[in-house]
Parts: sequence; C-alpha cells; structure tokens
Amino acid sequence: MDADKQICGREPDSQYVELAVEVFAMLADATRVRLILALRDGELSVNHLADIVDKTPAAVSQHLAKLRLARFVTTRQEGTRVFYRLENEHASQLVSDAIFQAEHSLGGVPRHHHPLSETSA
Repeated sequence: MDADKQICGREPDSQYVELAVEVFAMLADATRVRLILALRDGELSVNHLADIVDKTPAAVSQHLAKLRLARFVTTRQEGTRVFYRLENEHASQLVSDAIFQAEHSLGGVPRHHHPLSETSA
C-alpha cells in the first residue's frame, strides 16, 4: 500500500503537490492561457500567435520562453522561423478545465453542460 502512495501523485502528501502549485502559478497569466488555447490545434509561429493574442511578438516570445522552460510547449525551427506547439495534452486539458470551472462561477447551467445540439447553435 505504501508503494502505491509513492507512485500516485494525487495523494495530499504527494511530492508533486508543490510542483502542481508551480504549474498553476505559470498559468496565472491571461496571455499564457490564451497562448495555450491558441496552440490546441497545432503549431504556430510567434508572429501568428502574437496576432491571435493581440500582443507584440516580443511579449509573446517572453511568455513562450517561460512556457518552454516549464515544458508546456516545445519548438521546431524551419529556417529562421520558430514554430511552437504544446508539449502534451495536459496543458490544454488543464486550461479547458479551468475555463469550465470559470463558467460555473457565473451561475446557472454552464455551456459545457448543455447538450451538443444546443452549444453548436
């Protein structure tokens, strides 16, 4: 049983709790959340991401550098252009879940609880 606890990172005394807090701290920035949302469908260049999030390429590069250091995103270089993509599906899922939780804070029935036919209208 003790071996199971060491393997599972979801126990209250897990060594991963502090790292999880760092993950939340990294996402405590609207631009970074928007960048992760923009990268859900695949890789994009800094300039394209800057257009999407309505920030300068320099500002976006700084945010992407932090996300890369935290292993949220990875890069691919093509000539002089650098393309960013999500490292794995967890960042996207985490941001989606946070948005769903935010929808709950508005009261009523959140959009994500509506049947698919109602949300596609």
